[in-house]
Amino acid sequence: MKTFLLYPDYNKNIFLLFLMVSYNYMSGLRTFFFSPRKLGFHVLLAMVLLVVIFVVALAVLKSYTRHGTEVVMPDFIGMNAQELLMKEDISKDYIIVVSDYIYDRKTLPGTVLKQDPHVGEMVKKGRKVYVTVASSDPPKVTMPQLQDVSLRQAEIMLRAIGLERGTVIFKPSPFENAVLEQLYNGRAIAPGTEISAGETITLVVGKNPGDLPLRNRNETTE
Repeated sequence: MKTFLLYPDYNKNIFLLFLMVSYNYMSGLRTFFFSPRKLGFHVLLAMVLLVVIFVVALAVLKSYTRHGTEVVMPDFIGMNAQELLMKEDISKDYIIVVSDYIYDRKTLPGTVLKQDPHVGEMVKKGRKVYVTVASSDPPKVTMPQLQDVSLRQAEIMLRAIGLERGTVIFKPSPFENAVLEQLYNGRAIAPGTEISAGETITLVVGKNPGDLPLRNRNETTE
């Protein structure tokens, strides 16, 4: 305290010298970082750009993955696909994609038969949901060759391609339980003929005459 009082000019000079040094130092930093001709400017600019890119990428990634918005997958099976696509409360949470059409004669056309992801799974909002829908038009299949095969084998072959076994007509024949004829709507249908899936085929099958009913040894049905 006594020194300050005894040498006021000295302390003032020291203070002024400190201000000048500080000013020059700050000016140098400002020139180094903010002058386009200095390396520091480009380093600072690169750091700012990196921070901006990181923040933007993080925001986009979070928006894309919808982090933390998992929900239980609802049951769409049995619903009408067209109505499902038009429901706003569903379309805002899921993207419904019709991936396949399958003909089912017992199901109303347009009905959802399958879905992926399955009911009850935990999924994120905005997830694509692939559905299989009942078609109104049955696909075409090729009529197989059933003659000379066993009744059991003929039933398996029909079922494998989506055809139904109709009435079985037994006729006397030495070829027990073998298919003698294949009929569609009462008429013979040749192998290789295109026919709609789900149609019914009548089979004429050989049977030992002694096993046929006495009232009609020529033909009987099952």
